[in-house]
Parts: sequence; structure tokens; C-alpha cells
Amino acid sequence: MNTTIALNTGAEKTDTEKGAKLPRRDWILLPAVSLMTVVLLGAPPTIVAHYAGFVEKGSLLPCLVRDDSSTGVRGIPGSVCWEQGSEDSDPVEYRFNSSGYRSDVPFLPKQKDTYRIVVLGSSVAIGMHVPVERTFAQLLPAELSRRTGHKAEVYNEGIQTGFPRRVSLNFKDVLTVQPDLVLWVLTERDVEWSSELIPGTALKASQQRDSAPASPKGFLSNLVLDLAKLSPLDAMRKRWESSRLADILRHYLYRSQSLYLASSLMPGAENDYPRAVQSSDWQEKLAQFEIDAAEIESKARAAHIPLVAAYCPNRTPAAMVSAGKWPGDYNPYKLDDQLRSIITSHGGTYIDILPDFHEIPNPEQGYLPLDGHPDARGHAIIAAFLAKKLTNGAVPALMTAPGSRPN
Repeated sequence: MNTTIALNTGAEKTDTEKGAKLPRRDWILLPAVSLMTVVLLGAPPTIVAHYAGFVEKGSLLPCLVRDDSSTGVRGIPGSVCWEQGSEDSDPVEYRFNSSGYRSDVPFLPKQKDTYRIVVLGSSVAIGMHVPVERTFAQLLPAELSRRTGHKAEVYNEGIQTGFPRRVSLNFKDVLTVQPDLVLWVLTERDVEWSSELIPGTALKASQQRDSAPASPKGFLSNLVLDLAKLSPLDAMRKRWESSRLADILRHYLYRSQSLYLASSLMPGAENDYPRAVQSSDWQEKLAQFEIDAAEIESKARAAHIPLVAAYCPNRTPAAMVSAGKWPGDYNPYKLDDQLRSIITSHGGTYIDILPDFHEIPNPEQGYLPLDGHPDARGHAIIAAFLAKKLTNGAVPALMTAPGSRPN
């Protein structure tokens, strides 16, 4: 599939962008739609979900070792799993090579005249919910070769819940394949769960959410319990937000950028990291991330391997930057700036792809609306942005070849 993406790194964080407000009609329309759909909850959500395709099948988990605190999560060499998420149209295969990483080929000795990159990171790095051939790690080598005129290859050592502490513990895997560069792909989850090795809080929360029974009887009985503790409006809102029917409706409503932003940025939304003033809890997580990042960068420096980090935003900041407006108490560039400061202060190189989302209309369409991971289109966008920034002088060995005119 050919993907043409208009790129422009000249997007600036203007005062107008930082202080602009979302349309008032969206703050009214979204709650109104939510309240109207509550009446539909009398229909069996499991039946509605079935016919809408919101049924999860298979799982990546059987291909992972998740209880070894000496390594953190790791793939089982030679294993093959598949899954079809509630928002995925087709099943996705996860095939792990002899090194325990997602690849259908083994990691081989490096050939001459080949520039080798090892990708590190968590769920975005491994390419959750995306066929392996359409992940950014698979698309990146061809794009780099086109720009530089030299052969490039990418070995992907990303893993689900492969947060910084896990990256540090398994840095020997990086050294084994003798890379010329380490590319560390960061998300807000790498800060939130920096030191998590055994998938506990992060994974169990999603599993509980996915396995929660949904039935009219459960809805009504839980509503009665909620009414004993909450106001009628808050009780209805809580039941609505936890229903599968609500998920189905959100999936389609979130196709609208303005409605999606109105929902994800409304008061009470759990989005701490892009706030202009972050909580003390988030600051503590950021401090722990810096400790883990410093250790990883120290290991790369000792091995004389350049480390480059890039922040891949989730759906919310990508949409905010594209729209160029957000409530005054938010700043989608906040985490981006913090990560840059941390990485560069410990000797790493930081490439900034977030501003380029300003030139992509509706980039949130390249993410699964509810799950939030990039889909195949999102991975193509990320690959193009990474290739551009890696070859624009940030990495001297990957400078764009003279005379080339990459798009």
C-alpha cells in the first residue's frame, strides 16, 4: 500500500494555538448524546456488540512470559499467537523468532555496508493490533534506504509492557545484534509505568475492563447500587461509561475530531500528562522515568552505541496538535518537552516528531478510537516522520544522500 504523507516541520507552538478553546457546541453536544443513549442500554449490549463486531478473539498473552521479575515480560521463542481486538477488522498474527522478539526471521550477523537499527519500547514499538509488515519498524528500513542511498535494516526488540526498567534489564539483547543505532520509541505509558516489570496494574486494568459482564440485569442492579452512593446523574454517567454499548457509540462518535477532543478533554478526563500544570503524582512518575532512562543511556554510552529517542503521541495530543487548539489548561507539547530535556541531559539524541502532526489533517484517524494504539495508517505516518527526522542531520551516518529529493 502506498501512503503519501505531506510533511512539514515548521509547525510552531503559537500563543493562539495554546490558548484557543474548543467549540462550545461540542461541550454541549457530547453530554447530550451520552444522556440520550442511556435509554438504549435496555437492549442487551452483548448482542449489540456481537453484531457490531465488538468481540475480542485470541490473545497475544500465551506467547509471553509474564512472571519473571529477572527479565520482565519476554516473548517465547518460536511461539505464534493471534488476536482480533474489538475494533480490529482482521486478525493479527504475532510470530516470535528464536530471540523472543516479534519477527518471522531470526536476528542474523550484520552484513557489510548495512546500517542496523534496534528499536526498543513497549506496545507501540511491537506494533500492537497491526500486521507485522505494516508496522513502522518494518516500513522504516525502505524509507531510510530511499533517503540515504544506503542499505538499512531494523531489528524490533519492542515488547508489550516493555517499559524502561525492562529495557534496561535486557539491554544485553541490544548488544548481541551489534546495532549501529538504538531507537527508543516512547509513549506516555513508558512514563506512567516506567518501573513495572511484571504486568500488574497496567495489564490487569484492561483485562478487567474487557472481561466485565455486560447485561441489562447487571446494568440495572449496578445502577441501584450506584444510586445509593451517587447522585442520579453521576450514577447514570458511571453506568453509561462502563457499558459496551457506550464503547460502540464512542467508536463511531470519535471519528469526529471535535467530538473526540471535547470528550477526552472534558473536566474529569484521565489525561494528566498533557496538562499545562501536571499533578505531583505525575511528577513523581517522571522522576522515576528519568532514573531508568539515565541507566539505559549509560549502558548505550558504555557500548559506544548512539541512542536516539522519539515520543510517539497517543490519539489525544496528536489530535490537539493537528487541530491547533485546546483548552488553556492543556498543553500537548508538555510531555514532549519534558522527554527531550531528560534524554538530552543524559547524552542521548532526541528527535521531535510531534510538531509534524500539525500538518496532518485528522491524524487521530490513524489510531483505534477506543484502544488508542496506532493502526496501520498511524504506523505509516510514524515511519515517515521518523525517517525524516533521522535523516535531517540528527544522525550524521543517516544524512540524506546528496542530490536526493525525498518527499
